[in-house]
Amino acid sequence: MVGSGKLYIVTTPIGNLEDISQRALNILSTVDVLASEDTRITRKIYEKFQLNSPRKIITYNLNNEERSADGIINLLDLGLKVALCSSAGSPGLSDPGYPLIRKCCEKDIPVEVVPGASALLIALVASGIPTSSFIFKGFPPKKEGKRKVFIAEDQSTKHTLIFYESPFRIIKFLRDALEVLGDRECAVCFELTKKYEEIKRGYLSEVIKQLEEKENIKGEITIVIAGNHPKFFNK
Repeated sequence: MVGSGKLYIVTTPIGNLEDISQRALNILSTVDVLASEDTRITRKIYEKFQLNSPRKIITYNLNNEERSADGIINLLDLGLKVALCSSAGSPGLSDPGYPLIRKCCEKDIPVEVVPGASALLIALVASGIPTSSFIFKGFPPKKEGKRKVFIAEDQSTKHTLIFYESPFRIIKFLRDALEVLGDRECAVCFELTKKYEEIKRGYLSEVIKQLEEKENIKGEITIVIAGNHPKFFNK
């Protein structure tokens, strides 16, 4: 029967497994199908909290999300309950999920979002930069030219800007941001909610210098940069 199933978008911890909600645990232990970006990571949640495994577990990632979305729709049409998880955080936010959610909305299949930890919101609140309005940009392009254009799209906005970036490109990104946006206040957040959580706050030029002196940059990184406001330009 078409539309008789239900898709649960389950937000999972971005580091500390204790951040998962009781509601998320209840859903993960009772759904018929688990669709996971990385089943090895999701299994750690099942093992830690001794949850009953669903009868069917499938991989849903960037390499197969269009194809897998159609398969999941078929399962939902059969009346099954499906939980979608990314490796960490919320599916659909810089993680696989949008195509499946869109297809469900088009077919009037119920979609229920189970909230939880979000790196972008944690970083924003901890940054000390205005939280009243912000633009989440996700991951910038890898190539310098495209990256600068990407940053420049919001050069004049007064909204706080939030980005994700790889530890391998973080210094290049910050240098481009300094060149394009000017020397604004920023916060570069490492390994949020994890054992080695660290936040470097200051002007872009200052944080770049700190990171250039750092021997080894690792982990998940979220960057918060002040909007185009005189208060947050230069010292």
